[in-house]
Amino acid sequence: MKPQLLQVSKTPENSFSTRRDTEPDINNRWHYHPEVELVYVKQGSGTLYIGDHIGRFEAGELVLIGSNLPHFWQFDEAYFNKGGKQVVDVFVIHFKENFWGDHFLELPENNGIKNTLIKAKRGIRLTLTKSRQIGDTIAQVLSLDSFKKMIKLLELLYEIGNTDGEFFASLGFQNSFQESEKDRIDAIYNYSIKNFSRKITLDEIAAIANISPNSFCRFFKSRSRKTYSTFINELRVGQACKLLIDNKLTVKEICFTSGFHNFASFHKYFKKTTGKTPLNYQKIFMSGNTKGL
Repeated sequence: MKPQLLQVSKTPENSFSTRRDTEPDINNRWHYHPEVELVYVKQGSGTLYIGDHIGRFEAGELVLIGSNLPHFWQFDEAYFNKGGKQVVDVFVIHFKENFWGDHFLELPENNGIKNTLIKAKRGIRLTLTKSRQIGDTIAQVLSLDSFKKMIKLLELLYEIGNTDGEFFASLGFQNSFQESEKDRIDAIYNYSIKNFSRKITLDEIAAIANISPNSFCRFFKSRSRKTYSTFINELRVGQACKLLIDNKLTVKEICFTSGFHNFASFHKYFKKTTGKTPLNYQKIFMSGNTKGL
């Protein structure tokens, strides 16, 4: 799916933006922006597409997304049900890397923050315990005056830089597609996300990309650092994770609903992607030990 350039709004009185989202469809599309994005999901869950990563996000997550790194927060369907009990509560800070000035990050005292922003180009996720601690501070930032917001943002980035986290996008991910390729990437991602629950043939997806099947295989792998079949199976595993957490279907029903066509392949790709069998994944989540995921 083509990452759309998003214009991040801010007031004339502020050099960066802060906001609180309580709806699941804010920027509900594959997009990017020059601003770094710091997100604390206090309440809500769904699937996070970021760079070449696909996986679940849960309440309590804190994520730092670097400049121009494509991403898409897709909340679970339950949050779109009118009159439902599912609540979204998300705090977001957007800022440009140089909003302090062109030379600020070159100061030796700011090496830690500079390195944090470099790492953020792959996307960073903190542990849930640390996320909630820092997240509470992000929630407080919205009520501060402009000067204190700026100081607090520096403190947040310093703390994130001194906290263990994990990357989302792979080292090989390229987030700077040529302009001429963006429509093709858009078509591939959009079609795949809508149709991964059924079999997509190579000829079919190559036609969507408007290139030959052989050219498609080379093109997709050179841009994403993975084969198209791996990408599709990761989409299916992401859907299976959601269904396992919902706990409304049997594992066998989840296998076929997610787009896998036999149980053996489902187990193979699920364990390859998550490091766990479907049942173990479900048991860990139901036990409340989400750190194990």
